[in-house]
Formats: sequence, structure tokens, C-alpha cells
Amino acid sequence: MIKNSENIHKKSGNIPLRIDPELHEVLAKHASQEGRSLNNYLTKLLEEGVRPKSFEDRQFVGHVISGDNFDLDNRLVKISGIYYRYLIDNASVVNKEKSYAVIEANGNILTLRELK
Repeated sequence: MIKNSENIHKKSGNIPLRIDPELHEVLAKHASQEGRSLNNYLTKLLEEGVRPKSFEDRQFVGHVISGDNFDLDNRLVKISGIYYRYLIDNASVVNKEKSYAVIEANGNILTLRELK
């Protein structure tokens, strides 16, 4: 009997995987904290890893911005000559003496993290 070539390459969805027991424990803990099964949690992580990033993420995430690029009165930050709204991830206010990394971009709002 000749099998259809499409069926030969169809994946079952099962992936046997060996990982370090300590990593297994950490992953199970994270899954539990999110109220997910370990399988569901791992599927979510894998999907996030292969999902295309947004245009904003590709353009801005990873950029480092110095404190002199902030307009504190209007809560704006300038990148490549354009002003964006921002949120600070790990500080309550901008310190002009510090630098910040863009960790997320959502439309015209950037999330920044103060570099230590």
C-alpha cells in the first residue's frame, strides 16, 4: 500500500524530551503559579518563542537610551529624533544620570528598564 506523502510528514504533536530534573522542577513551579498544566505552560513558552515580534519590538527592544533623551515635563522619550510615551519598569521616576534599556514596545508606548 502506498502512503500519501502528506501523511508521512504529518506530526503527532508528541515530543519526548529529556531535561535536567532541576529545570523540570522550575518549569513545573512556574506552570503552577500560572494555574496551568506543565504541558500547557511549555506549549505557551514554545508558541511565544516562534511567534513573530511586532514591528515596534523589532525597531526598539534592546536600544539603550541616556537620561538626556527624556522630556520629563511631558513624560516623553526621544529615540531617533521621534518622541514616544514611556513607562519605567523598575523605578518610580527617571534619573537623568542613568541609562535605560527598551524592554517592550506597544504602539507608541515604550517600557524602559533602568540599567544598574
